[in-house]
Amino acid sequence: MRHLLLTLVSHITARMLCVRAFLLVSLCVAALCSLQDRQTDFGLRVFSQMADGAAASRGENLAFSPYGVATLLGMVQLGAGGSTRKALRSAMGFSLQERGLSRQQRRQQQSLSAAGGLEASSAVMVERLLGLEAGFRRALLKAFRTAPHQVDFSRTEQATDVINAWVSDRTAGMIPQFLAPGALTDETRLVLLNALHFQGLWKLPFDPKLTQERMFHCSNGSSVPVAMMRLTAAFRYGEFVSSDGLEYLVVEVPYEGDALSMFLVQPFEADVPAGALVAELSSQRIGQWSAELRSVKRRLALPRFSIDSEVNLKAVLTNMGLGEMFNLATADFSRITTEERLSVSAVLQRVKIEVNEEGTKAAAASGAIMFSRMGVEEIALDTPFLFLIQHKATGAVLFMGQVNQPEPY
Repeated sequence: MRHLLLTLVSHITARMLCVRAFLLVSLCVAALCSLQDRQTDFGLRVFSQMADGAAASRGENLAFSPYGVATLLGMVQLGAGGSTRKALRSAMGFSLQERGLSRQQRRQQQSLSAAGGLEASSAVMVERLLGLEAGFRRALLKAFRTAPHQVDFSRTEQATDVINAWVSDRTAGMIPQFLAPGALTDETRLVLLNALHFQGLWKLPFDPKLTQERMFHCSNGSSVPVAMMRLTAAFRYGEFVSSDGLEYLVVEVPYEGDALSMFLVQPFEADVPAGALVAELSSQRIGQWSAELRSVKRRLALPRFSIDSEVNLKAVLTNMGLGEMFNLATADFSRITTEERLSVSAVLQRVKIEVNEEGTKAAAASGAIMFSRMGVEEIALDTPFLFLIQHKATGAVLFMGQVNQPEPY
């Protein structure tokens, strides 16, 4: 049966995207492996948690930026102290507070931006009245070559517009509205941001004249018509077996300039969903693919597709042991400021990707919203409640009741 599987035609590729878009865009850089590998592994673990979530179980497509979330939380690390710092170090497998890693982060971002068609950016938007620790400012400059931008978060609509404009500018307009109305409040103190934009042409473009409608066979048994692109060429190709014994293929499709490429990964068996291979993903495994792929002539049939994914990673990161940083009572971000107690309220990511005969356009924006409560917090009994009247000396409960609909007196 194996010789039948060696030809990449539509009856194989037609299963590639239904459950979720399962692709990796890989930057071919030999240096910076220490930090890069650990960031990649953390990002892949986050993706694995997402792939087990509700959206993936419903068969929805999913696009994600491992680099984006790892870099964003690297910025969060720079401001963390105490047990919050330890939790981030444990969950992520590295800390930018470690000696030498800030320099690696800076060099990595420079290397990414030097690749043709790729831009990586970072920013920190800070409440204009909040005083930041000098050490945090220095750390941001050293690792990300960025300085905080002052924003008036009491004017939430204007602050949202400022952040959305920054993201739009750095994603070539692909993500014009990163933050939805209401995402910021007057309690917001900082928004940490990371943006990626990529536009690349295939090294060997697909001929649009060869694109034809074919059926795409989904893992739930349904079939949908898609525009299937076709290209006959020499591809780097390999066959592998996962630790669970699943056989799968990997084909690498390079972009012009050879600095970046797309790996397409697919199980051989039609009844095995692509998500079954998510646990297989690691920087070491991707390195194995790169080392063992061999050039063979094949006809590749790849659906033209686009994905627009948006997610709040708070639940995922909490499940990974990072719940403390979302709790105002326990989070320690005293390296950012000692004026107010801060915690993270949301970690957001939006990813858009478009793949066609010419190449790929992709953009990702990641943001961590940090807030504080310095004013008097209101306790509003504007929903049904219980009441008890107790004699404190004896503990006797003299009266009690339940108010479901207050009546005037």
